[in-house]
Amino acid sequence: MEGKTALITGAGSGIGRATAHKLHILGANLILIDINPSSLHQVETELTPNPSSNQTQHHQYHTCDISSPTACNNLLTTLTTPQPLTINYLFNNAGINPTTMPITSTPDTYFTKLIDTNLRGTFNMTRACIPHMPSSSNSAAIVNMTSMCGLKGYSGFSVYCATKFAIVGFTKALAVELGPRGIRVNAVAPGPTDTPTMVGNVEGEEKNEEMVKGVALGRLGRPEEVADVVGFLFGDEARFVNGGVVEVTGGMV
Repeated sequence: MEGKTALITGAGSGIGRATAHKLHILGANLILIDINPSSLHQVETELTPNPSSNQTQHHQYHTCDISSPTACNNLLTTLTTPQPLTINYLFNNAGINPTTMPITSTPDTYFTKLIDTNLRGTFNMTRACIPHMPSSSNSAAIVNMTSMCGLKGYSGFSVYCATKFAIVGFTKALAVELGPRGIRVNAVAPGPTDTPTMVGNVEGEEKNEEMVKGVALGRLGRPEEVADVVGFLFGDEARFVNGGVVEVTGGMV
């Protein structure tokens, strides 16, 4: 990925942070986006010069609320002014993990927050980036973050499932729309992954134990294991993978 540029949202922690490390090792220039400036600064301190790269890498760090279309558009204006910028890879990772909540107890504010970040945020950043992505064969790719909750319903997760099912549909439609331009669009669907905002880490160890019982490999996933799949989907080895949803679940049953 040397000489290529990748934009990652939600890059300050969890899977976004792990993917930043992965693409850094692969030689990409990174544009790392997060709503939390302190998390971004921490990642900045971690990305030391890559001795295996033949080129000098240039990374940028920007805070942005992706739920705002104005903020996303303004960010891309900043990135592409005065010099144009080519974005080869976009990882729409930023999102809000669910809180277990019966539908009758779900407040409007929770519904709006998840829709605005998980779904609208993916739309906002994708729309802003596409004009700056190359149109030659296999020169650009988008990976969207969905979830096993985008493939199967789970009790208490109705709003979260709605956002993640929508990401799957968005991904498959864009794959058809952008394929003729040489832009591939895929999604990753992790199972329980050990990140700071995973529902089990928020709600307690008992919740983690419950989730692990449904994983054939008997453990939680690790952020870097999802990052490896994202790196594959961006790479040449996945050049005919378009409109796919790759499950990274350890075998959920």
